[in-house]
Amino acid sequence: MQRKRTFKRAATCRRAQRHDHEFEGSTKLAEEGDDRHNHRFAGVTGQAIKSGDSHVHEIDLTRTDFFGHFHKLKKITTGPAIPVGNGKHVHFVLGRTTLADGHVHRFNFATLIDAPLK
Repeated sequence: MQRKRTFKRAATCRRAQRHDHEFEGSTKLAEEGDDRHNHRFAGVTGQAIKSGDSHVHEIDLTRTDFFGHFHKLKKITTGPAIPVGNGKHVHFVLGRTTLADGHVHRFNFATLIDAPLK
């Protein structure tokens, strides 16, 4: 009697890849006098997160450039998608850095266009 062989398929844990956005910006100035400064930053958002009829992205940037200290952009969420034509979109971002050296920096910027070469 021949035994029928069965094979179990390995469950795939891959989630569908959505899209992200590159971003770059500068914080607003903070402190006074010779200590007055800002920070520059750049990175890539997290994957798209459904939100109502649109979606948002999370930004979790380890640290900005330094001026004797570092700031983080932690758990920042973009605004919903803003269409810019040809099926493309950007997101507006508004927030503030973490506290460092007794101050924070506010910032606002728009992400770069999603998949600009498509």
